[in-house]
Parts: sequence; C-alpha cells; structure tokens
Amino acid sequence: MNLPAAPSAYRDFPGRRWLGVLLRAAHLAGVVGVGAGLLTGAGAAAGFVYLMVLSGVAMAMLDAWSRRRWLRELAGLSMLVKFALLGWFAADPARRPLLFWLILVFSVIFAHAPASFRHRRLR
Repeated sequence: MNLPAAPSAYRDFPGRRWLGVLLRAAHLAGVVGVGAGLLTGAGAAAGFVYLMVLSGVAMAMLDAWSRRRWLRELAGLSMLVKFALLGWFAADPARRPLLFWLILVFSVIFAHAPASFRHRRLR
C-alpha cells in the first residue's frame, strides 16, 4: 500500500536560488553604502538605504514564501527584531552608528548560525 507523500514545508521554483543570491548581493551593497556613509560622516545616501531595505524586505518575503513556517521559527522572529531595530535606526540619528553595528552583528549571527538553530520552531 502506497501512502501519499507528506506535503513539503518548503516551496521552490526554478531560479529561486539565483534570485536569493542576487538579492543578497544587492543587500550587501546597500549595507556597505550605508556603513560607508556613517563612517565618513557623510550620512547614508538615500539610494543605498532604499537598496538595503528593499532587497532585505524582498529576501524576507522570499523566505516567508519558501518556508511556510518561517515566521514561527527563530529565523523569522530574528527578522522581525531586525525590522524593529531598523525602525529605531531610522528614528534616532544620534544612535545610528551604534545601531548599525548592532544590526550588522545580529544579522551575521543569525545568517550563519546552524540551520538546526535558525529553523527551530517557536511554540
């Protein structure tokens, strides 16, 4: 007797991986541009801010679509925390340098943590 396969918790489409790679490259270019503006005292150019935010939102949407349970995992929760920190970053010019580094370190930790940690489900 053949039982039907369990539905996958992961959705995919041809080119999804390359789309993710291109979005990540755009995101990193935006992060570097914002960081350079903060380090030189020139302020973040609006183009880099838009590139960083829009590519980040697009990556989050792709992750949420690909993994239906993503928002119930630590990876999804970490993204919500990151968006809250970005809101603080936008609203508090005096704290932008500190928040930039905090967000950067927080992001790297979650991006490179083992999948068993990132995809741990919240109860």
